[in-house]
Amino acid sequence: MTALSNPPGRSEERAVPSPESPAAPGDRHRLTTVQGLAALSLDAMASVAYGPEAIVLVLATAGGVGLGYTLPVTLAIAALLAVLVASYRQVIAAFPNGGGSYAVARAHLGRRTGLVAAASLVLDYVLNVAVSVTAGVAALTSAFPSLYEDRLLLCIGVLVLVTGVNLRGIVDSARVFIVPTAIFIGSILTLIAVGLFRSAPASTEAAAGHASALGESATTVGALLLLKAFASGCSALTGVEAVANAVPSFRAPAARRAQRTEVVLGVLLGVMLIGLSVLIGRFHLQPVEGVTVLAQLADASLGHGWGFYVVQFATVVLLALAANTSFGGLPVLMSLLARDNYVPHLFQLKADREVHRHGVVALAAVAALLLAFSGGDTNTLVPLFAIGVFVGFTICQTGMVIHWRQGRSRGWRRRAWLNGAGAALTGLSAAVVTATKFTEGAWLIVFALPALVLLFEWVHRMYGSIDERMQLGRVPEAPRRERSLVIVPVSHLSRLTREAVNAAVSLGDEVRAVTVTHPDEDDRAAANALRRDWELWNPGVELVELPSQRRAIGRPVSDYVRKIYRYHPGTRVTVLIAEVEPDRLWQRLLQNQRGAVLAHAVRRDTAAVICRLRFRLAAPGRAPKSP
Repeated sequence: MTALSNPPGRSEERAVPSPESPAAPGDRHRLTTVQGLAALSLDAMASVAYGPEAIVLVLATAGGVGLGYTLPVTLAIAALLAVLVASYRQVIAAFPNGGGSYAVARAHLGRRTGLVAAASLVLDYVLNVAVSVTAGVAALTSAFPSLYEDRLLLCIGVLVLVTGVNLRGIVDSARVFIVPTAIFIGSILTLIAVGLFRSAPASTEAAAGHASALGESATTVGALLLLKAFASGCSALTGVEAVANAVPSFRAPAARRAQRTEVVLGVLLGVMLIGLSVLIGRFHLQPVEGVTVLAQLADASLGHGWGFYVVQFATVVLLALAANTSFGGLPVLMSLLARDNYVPHLFQLKADREVHRHGVVALAAVAALLLAFSGGDTNTLVPLFAIGVFVGFTICQTGMVIHWRQGRSRGWRRRAWLNGAGAALTGLSAAVVTATKFTEGAWLIVFALPALVLLFEWVHRMYGSIDERMQLGRVPEAPRRERSLVIVPVSHLSRLTREAVNAAVSLGDEVRAVTVTHPDEDDRAAANALRRDWELWNPGVELVELPSQRRAIGRPVSDYVRKIYRYHPGTRVTVLIAEVEPDRLWQRLLQNQRGAVLAHAVRRDTAAVICRLRFRLAAPGRAPKSP
């Protein structure tokens, strides 16, 4: 009942502790700026492993002439990155309770648009987990081909590891991932710095013997090709919104820390993308089959020695752990949706380490299904990845334009223009990616997005119906006392029976013990023995026999309760089910589960109150514990 009692209009401040509180409870389980960078930026950081390559693969179809546009396309993506970072800094300030695109759309674009943004974020986060894990395992199997056949098991193993770390709390996960994040950033920046001082590649061993993927016949570069390269390269922008979605996970002042984290993330990502693109042009790299562009860059800049393997190992680890971004952002988003009655309320519950445990487990379960569906193959999942990201970006940017127009604060025109340009660019990118990747699997997202919105709407209607029947938000009538009848199911006399009757006479005006009897000879003998013993005991409580032709105990009791309601409609019925609480956990295997069967039947078929009395057994030689 508690889970259904949250009024839909409850304020955000009551649903989520204020992130600006200087002494927020559980603050030690929240993130610092450095920890936030490690916990929430892995997705964005890891995208430098496939973002520049996505650009090169598209431009390579136009031959060497096309590759000459790698840096201009990357600069355009970096400019969009700057717009997104600036926008999400404002989102963080305007919506400090998190939610990112969902919060912006819900406030400025209406409920339905907000649900589209939320659905796109949910799909993005789930796919990010699957893509990151499969990409990391793919990098590992490229280094160790003997593991290729076991890639699905490796993917599940990595997923279980990341899930287990996140169930301990987002701060613990951040601490675990600080070192690999730092190693990856340091290795990429070192690669760029060393490469800028080289006039020629230090080594080309990594690409030796591999077939070139460079187009031979094409010599012209058109606007459509550049647009496709831009859209493909924008996969490097995935994860930029994660910080804005998880603002409540930061320590106070949460909004300020989240803004700093967003800026640091944007600067690092922009420097790495531009630096790698400059080196691609400097070393005249071409895409080859079986070797990533990043591996070629590490080879050309650092040589085919230990530096090359450090970059590769850091990339493998970071790609595998980039799923952590989703574990930091999606549970917070789900808690906001639960607060607004669009997903079950259990997603709003937190464990003792500030963990939205149900959101973490649900994300892991759906990601595991995707991994099984894809067989651990990255190429099966990548076409599905970018659409949800761009839809969320576009909605958020559009919502912020309205935000500036309504607020009309100083400089609002410039900010609105930037957000409008960002919305146009990301919207165009979403259209291009959907059109070009539709037959490669993007159709699944096109159908999944509205299906998820409809699911949110259905859950919302169900909660609305429940709230209406509960008359939530209305002042109830004055309480009145009703006749109370307690029913105690029994099958034999024992100390447990005595404790149950003692509790029952303390709870109700009238107590009746009931026992289910069956027509076969053995059961009749047991019923007669119970009747005889009951009369000898004489507890002052009536024993009612409930005959049943079937070997069932739940249905006869529930039928009896319904009969009481039919003939005595003003009676408040309580069914008290006494059960033994074993002294040891393994002793639960010895129980017959009659109590659970009874409780299920009564709960399903009647409106009676169910009271389950736990009688604790003591080990031999020990004093018994009170029930």
